[in-house]
Amino acid sequence: GYLGQRLKDLGLPSDFAQVALGMRYGQPSIASAMANLEAEGCDRVLVLPLYPQYSSSTTGSALDAINDFTGRQRRVPALRVVDAYHDDPGYINALVQSVNEYWVRNGRPDRLLFSFHGMPRRTLALGDPYHCQCQKTARLVATELGLKLNGEQAMVTFQSRFGRAAWLTPYTQPTLVALAKERVGRVDVVCPGFVSDCLETLEEIAQEGQAAFLKAGGREFHYIACLNERPAWIAALADLAVRNLGGWLEPPPDASARELTEARAKALGAKQ
Repeated sequence: GYLGQRLKDLGLPSDFAQVALGMRYGQPSIASAMANLEAEGCDRVLVLPLYPQYSSSTTGSALDAINDFTGRQRRVPALRVVDAYHDDPGYINALVQSVNEYWVRNGRPDRLLFSFHGMPRRTLALGDPYHCQCQKTARLVATELGLKLNGEQAMVTFQSRFGRAAWLTPYTQPTLVALAKERVGRVDVVCPGFVSDCLETLEEIAQEGQAAFLKAGGREFHYIACLNERPAWIAALADLAVRNLGGWLEPPPDASARELTEARAKALGAKQ
């Protein structure tokens, strides 16, 4: 895979690093992924959540699952965590490339919406950086696309609200309805907070969002797919992993080197 190739580029064997997939609310679970790495003899683990923007209820929840597992182990591996990469150049470039390629094929919209998963508004007051990181991602992408994040050319909205509590605003679907009533002819929506398409993008935005916009009088609605398996994104993810493995990417000593070290230790009085 891409990570294996990047390791090879660094002069390391492609199987030097083991890769395990763990899901917070599905299978394989995070616990099973950690157990598999433990069984492979991994004593250093890089945790790379697929949430570009940090929130205590997403990335933080995944880290809680990691800690639940390690809390039951006699020996805990060294851990590193990539807590966010909302402004990572590779991630931003992949988003810009995706949008530009879509526009080359389908033309440009009157308005571009960056729709992120919503969070209760109180999380912002409690110090959660999610809202600010979403805004920065959108601003960086919009700038590269030659757009201003001012509501007239591009804007940030939040989706998937439920319950009665106040959530981060503006909400995506009411914004789509308002834009249609303002005679904004074509709206494109991209969801940078999801690196893979799912129910929240394919159903809530591509289907329900489109229906709401057209019903309110909008002329044309386009949903721009998530990064999914786009090569630029996978390459950026591999580079992100390699950068955060800095200092760990050294081949283990060979058998002769270990024997020499053991002999020296014994000469100094070490006991077996």
